[in-house]
Amino acid sequence: MSRTTITLPKSLLEELMSELEAKSKTEAVVKAIKDEIRLKKTEKIKAWAGKMEFVKSADKLRHEDERLR
Repeated sequence: MSRTTITLPKSLLEELMSELEAKSKTEAVVKAIKDEIRLKKTEKIKAWAGKMEFVKSADKLRHEDERLR
């Protein structure tokens, strides 16, 4: 865990805590950061849509995967 000092507008932090139903400022900020990271990762995945080519069918991949036996 890392300690960081940041200055945030009180009204913004209160609104964030309310919207996320967070019990503490730390919880609110951590939830907001995690959500932002998740959104950015989702955007990256969506950017790949239609750009990848699969040479095997899903059924073939499923049946050839030793981990699924």
